[in-house]
Amino acid sequence: MKVLVVGGGGREHTIIWKLSQSPLKPELFAAPGNGGIAELATCVDIKATDVEGVVRFAKEKQIDLTVVAPDDPLMLGMVDRLEAEGLKAFGPRQNAAIIEGSKVFSKDLMKKYGIPTAAYEVFDDSEAALAYLKTVSYPTVIKAEGLALGKGVIIAADYGEAESAVRDIMCDKVFGDAGSRVVVEEFLTGQEVSVLAFTDGKTLCPMVSAQDHKRAYDNDEGLNTGGMGTFSPSRLYSAAVHEECMKQIFLPTVKAMNKEGRPFKGVLYFGLIMTKNGVKVIEYNARFGDPETQVVLPRLKTDLLEIFLAVAEERLEEVDILWEDNAAVCVVLASGGYPKKYASGLPISGIREAEQEAGVTVFHAGTKRDGDTLLTAGGRVLGVTAVSGTLDEAIKKAYQGVSKIHFDNMHFRTDIGIKKEGI
Repeated sequence: MKVLVVGGGGREHTIIWKLSQSPLKPELFAAPGNGGIAELATCVDIKATDVEGVVRFAKEKQIDLTVVAPDDPLMLGMVDRLEAEGLKAFGPRQNAAIIEGSKVFSKDLMKKYGIPTAAYEVFDDSEAALAYLKTVSYPTVIKAEGLALGKGVIIAADYGEAESAVRDIMCDKVFGDAGSRVVVEEFLTGQEVSVLAFTDGKTLCPMVSAQDHKRAYDNDEGLNTGGMGTFSPSRLYSAAVHEECMKQIFLPTVKAMNKEGRPFKGVLYFGLIMTKNGVKVIEYNARFGDPETQVVLPRLKTDLLEIFLAVAEERLEEVDILWEDNAAVCVVLASGGYPKKYASGLPISGIREAEQEAGVTVFHAGTKRDGDTLLTAGGRVLGVTAVSGTLDEAIKKAYQGVSKIHFDNMHFRTDIGIKKEGI
């Protein structure tokens, strides 16, 4: 069986790493892949957003399953094009991927179907948004409507910060067309928890919980990033909370998408916040989270390829998805200066030594190979994941792995796995 994974980050490396363990022994391809993925799969020089290039390759190579992992190609309709050519694909179609592609759509969906979320207003005019921001209490949340690489959310402490955010997003277009509209949202206090779920549009199977650290520096300070580390399970996500989420959020979302004529097949990501008034939805993603994937999939006992095929063929109810009773922690090693300006092309050492630590796997996010030399090639470079019996043990092992790795100006947080109440 031939499987193509679209993308080239830490999430895709983790997916390919897990697929490589399948009893079905698939021949793996990645478009475009990265320096770590190249050790497990054949990397092809096709951009993840090149819809026609991916379709052409899948047809020529007679790919049995294409896994579309990143958000951009999903919003561009890559799954639709693959299916139109009679090719099997894992991921939502374009009309379902809008649940991530448009924050206005997702907020309106939640309002319409009574799914708990923060109060909000939508603006397509910057002056109207600024006038409204003079009337709200602070802090408040400002979101670019579209995709912004995880950076289009600003928590403004006062009107000055809010004004700057609106002008950056809507006037200066720092996130491009993603900023044509903004959502101004009530600020909710509580800890954030991520729960990803497999769904074929009929059956929904939640994965184990995780918590992400989005800020660049320790103690959740600094700019928002795509994620500086994550851990699983969340210490807060109890069986009772899970039941609440199933009844109030997870199943209602799948049913709502069906009622809207947008059945969702793939991985639906629920970004949740635990408030004094119950669990609420902060955001949806239409795919595996990054770096949540790096701690969730290492805990999966069931064959991932079997799950992917069952979702694509709408027979997920046939699969018994099992998880290890353990814990995982991922520490992201980033280029100095990320998420702003940073250097690339710096030699990386110590990965083999890090993986000699029991239970440690290093997933490549932004790397490339130059002959035998591995170089940095992105803001987030590596994700050092450790699996152990408890979270405290996994934290210790992850940082033991981190201590073995080096590249110039390497930056990482030292508090991954620790969450203070209310942050």
